[in-house]
Parts: sequence; structure tokens; C-alpha cells
Amino acid sequence: MIRNFQELVENGDERAREICLKVATAGIERVLPEKIIKRHVRIEGNRLIVRTSSYDLRNFRRIFVVGGGKASSTMASVLYEILGDKIERGVIVDTTVREIPKVECVRGTHPIPGEGGMEGAKKIIELLKEADEDDLVICLISGGGSALLPLPVPPITLEEKKKVTDLLLRCGATINEINAVRKHISLIKGGQLARAAYPATVITLLISDVIGDPLDVIASGPTAPDASTFEDAVNVLKKYEIWNEVPNSVRERLEKGLRGEIPETPKEGDEVFRKVNNVILSNNLEALIGAAEKAKELGMNVLVLSSMIEGESREVGIAHAGILREVVKSGIPLKRPAVIISGGETTVTVKGSGKGGRAMEFVLGAIEKMRGVDNIAVLCMGTDGIDGPTDAAGAIADGKSYERAEKMGLSIEEYLKENNSYEFFRKLNDLIFTGPTGTNVSDIRVMVAL
Repeated sequence: MIRNFQELVENGDERAREICLKVATAGIERVLPEKIIKRHVRIEGNRLIVRTSSYDLRNFRRIFVVGGGKASSTMASVLYEILGDKIERGVIVDTTVREIPKVECVRGTHPIPGEGGMEGAKKIIELLKEADEDDLVICLISGGGSALLPLPVPPITLEEKKKVTDLLLRCGATINEINAVRKHISLIKGGQLARAAYPATVITLLISDVIGDPLDVIASGPTAPDASTFEDAVNVLKKYEIWNEVPNSVRERLEKGLRGEIPETPKEGDEVFRKVNNVILSNNLEALIGAAEKAKELGMNVLVLSSMIEGESREVGIAHAGILREVVKSGIPLKRPAVIISGGETTVTVKGSGKGGRAMEFVLGAIEKMRGVDNIAVLCMGTDGIDGPTDAAGAIADGKSYERAEKMGLSIEEYLKENNSYEFFRKLNDLIFTGPTGTNVSDIRVMVAL
């Protein structure tokens, strides 16, 4: 999975780095869609079993498959292996596409939405217009679905929606806050895909990349009741002082919503959700469990810190480095040889003009506090294999990284100031490359002390 595994191992503290990389890889492999779908979805006679739910397929005239996200094309491919020609038709939007009988895969873009994703979202809504009360819609949703399924409400254009998304990503807003805005300028998010599919039966299979797995936030909750409001969306834009920077069409729509001139997104109790079953198949915690199992197999003492870590990436990196130093000094919170694992999703408030992502900036934040400590390593990587708008999954460092950077004339302070973590680790040859992994359950962090 990690293309430059051996090079990364040999770049510093070899044993600590090797364990870091093996543990992180095992975590991601645990949540690959082909494993997840086969673990939770099967056919028994005429019945479709989805975790603890059972559906008699004889009750349905047709089965449609729709969805979006960085795991959706793989999910659809495995689902076809299970259902075969029982599927009538489908449309999926992903960053990578594959040939799937009966299902059209449309290429979208992430994290900034693009024309391909918008066309795919339109095709999904058009397909769902055909769905009737005796049809079954299986919706496949995974991380990245918000950007991959853009369908702005006219007269808001895709370019205007892209500007809003870019502003939200750069200001340090959380994924919940970003999605509160996106849902209220969309025709598909915030329960509106369920509205389009009504009165069909809907099973939504979700791979969560959101802390706490709130159904209304994962991919902006296309088939879930929306807990956010127009007021929430306005407050987010004002909180981060970008209200006056968003396009006029967006402000006008949100203001109309505040005045009650346009309807809210569907809420809890709405009729459109009567036959909708949202099923979370996997999440960040499951990846951490897979990583922990690998660490134990390697003979390590293991602590899963949390799957709900949030905050500014560089600051979270400093905090994690502090925990690692405490392990080395006092054996608290666990004795060496130790592996500490965490997940969740941090944020980067972009103030510089550099290139990077939250995983790389986390590691860059940690390096100075690891300075001169032997037999330690830390990595952070996006489980989707893409950290921010880059081709890297993340980065790795050890107690010798600070000295290596110093010898090369690389100032950690300057690279943090410019949000230029990608270039910093490129020069150290410590970027992690996997390519798209086909899944997305947010980030995984591994710290090792031998």
C-alpha cells in the first residue's frame, strides 16, 4: 500500500519507523470497502441482509444504486458481486472510476467540487425521479461525498459554490460547520436525496469520516434528517468572518431562509424518511482497532487514545509529541515498547501560500518536541491516501528529523508560517505515498517509542 515504504524506513530511526508504517497500513486495510461490504452485506435466499436488517427482495420491482464518496465506486463494485443483475441501474460519483455492470461511474473532484461531480449529482436526481414505492434504492456514501456530489440551488453557480467551499476549507472551520453551509445551498444534501427517492425504500450504506458518526454530517447527510438550520449556516460564515466574502447569491439564499421565504431542509419526523434506513458500516474507530491489533501482533504495548481528536493540526501535533516524550521519560500512560494510536480530523487555518494538508502539518508541528529523542517515530496520514490538495497521504518523522532539517537549512517555524508542510517533508524525503486507497475514514496517527 505504501509505495515508498522501504525508503521511509531507511530515512531515520528504522525500527520505530517500520512499526509506525506497518501499524498505519493495517488500520487502513481493516476499512477497505471490499472487506467492509462483504462483512456486513449478503444474500440469503430471497433476502438481502444488511447488518441486523433483512429485506425480502420479492417485495421490490427494481433496485437502483446511487451514491458518492471516495469509497463509493469500490462499494458499488462489491455490491454488484452480491446482487448482480438484480440491480436495474445506478449512478456513482467518485474520484476514481471503474467499470461496473449496470452502474455508471462518474469522475468527480475533491476537496473542491467540479463539473463532473455536478453532472453526476444531476444524473442521480434524474434516476431517482423514476423510483416508486415498490422500488429499492441502495445509496452508497463515504467520506468526500460532500465535494463529490455538488448540486447548488439555482441561481447559485458551481463556481460560486466552489468559492464558498474554498473559503470554508481555508478558514479553519470544522467539517460539521462546513456541511451546515453546504447543505443549505444544495439540492441533494441535508436529506434532499431521500426526498428525491421518496416513496421508494432506501438503504444507505455509510463509511464514516466524521467524528462521532453523525448521520446528518457524513457527506452532508443526503438521506438523513438535517439537524442544522439556515441560521446555523449564517452563523458559521459570520463566525469565521467570511460572510462578506461569499458570493451575493449565497448570502441572498441564506437570508431568505432566515426569513422563512424558502423551506428548510427536511427534519426529523418528515415523511420522506419513513422508509429510509441509514446503516454505518465502518468508521475511524474501526481503523484504529485494526492498527492496534497489528501493534499487539508486533509485540507492542498499545493505547488507542481516541478516534475523536479535533483542533488545529500543528497544536495537536505538539500535544501528541508531549505524550510521546512522557512515555519515554516515565512510562506514562504506558510502558515501552509502546504504540499510541489516535484518529479523528484536525483542521488547518491557512494563512500562508504554501502547500500541505492537515496530516503533514500535524507531523511538522510535532517535530521540534521530538528533537534528540532516540527510538521514537510519529506519522499521520489520511486514510484516503490524499492529504489536502496534494498527492501525498501524509508524513513521518522521528527524533532525528529536527537535526536533519537543521542541516538542510529548513526552518520549521517558516514552513509552518507558510503552511508549506508538503515542501518541508518532500525535501526530507519523508512524505508518505499510497495513491488513492479506495476508502476514507478520516485520519490515522501512530506514535512509537521503543
